[in-house]
Amino acid sequence: MGKIISIANQKGGVGKTTTSVNLAASLGVLEKKVLLVDADPQANASSGLGFDSNDKDLSLYQVLSGTKNISEVIKKSESPNLDLIQSSIDLVGIEIELVDEQGREYKLREKINEIKNIYDFIIIDCAPSLGLITLNALTGSNSVIIPIQCEYFALEGLGKLLNTIKSIQKIHNEDLDIEGILLTMYDSRLRLSNQVVEEVKKHFGDIVFDTIIQRNIKLGEAPGFGKDIITYDVSSKGAKNYLSLADEIINRN
Repeated sequence: MGKIISIANQKGGVGKTTTSVNLAASLGVLEKKVLLVDADPQANASSGLGFDSNDKDLSLYQVLSGTKNISEVIKKSESPNLDLIQSSIDLVGIEIELVDEQGREYKLREKINEIKNIYDFIIIDCAPSLGLITLNALTGSNSVIIPIQCEYFALEGLGKLLNTIKSIQKIHNEDLDIEGILLTMYDSRLRLSNQVVEEVKKHFGDIVFDTIIQRNIKLGEAPGFGKDIITYDVSSKGAKNYLSLADEIINRN
């Protein structure tokens, strides 16, 4: 049975999509069968794997609106053992379409349950918001990874996200765990980066991943070529970081 992990933080620019794409690809390289679900209407995870974000016929929107079965929209990526359910801008409208539907918070969980036994891991890339789609993702997940950048406003909004997770645990999904807090955009030369690492580890202890994602130009370049970091440059620091994270998650599970 596949473990479902959401990558979530309502703060933008913290490395959610970078983590979703490259963690999924790294798990695939480590011989796990992986499904990446792009649940962000911006569809950056989809384009980051070389898929056309303007292709609206087979996407998560069709699954949540009930016009397609989930198995019909799964696409194979060029990365080993990695499949994708892509997003599109149409996903913006799903919150309005589902607003009066009973059990709207459980739509994604119901759909994913149909195919989760096919995969070892299902990674959900969430939008930078705490709207209905993100609520669906967290309600349908076993755990959540929270990326935090090693910058001045690192902890801004984290309390709100943790309160949201507690509410979801209480009302919708008592089995939701925090897989871990992931420190991203780390630069060892900067005193501030080291202070943030120290502060986060002091406050959150064991739930902080040992792996830290360092600043790496290759991580920024790879999406422009429609590739994950493993395919783009497996020898880069970014690839090594995400392979280390994948290994840590496999060992934790």
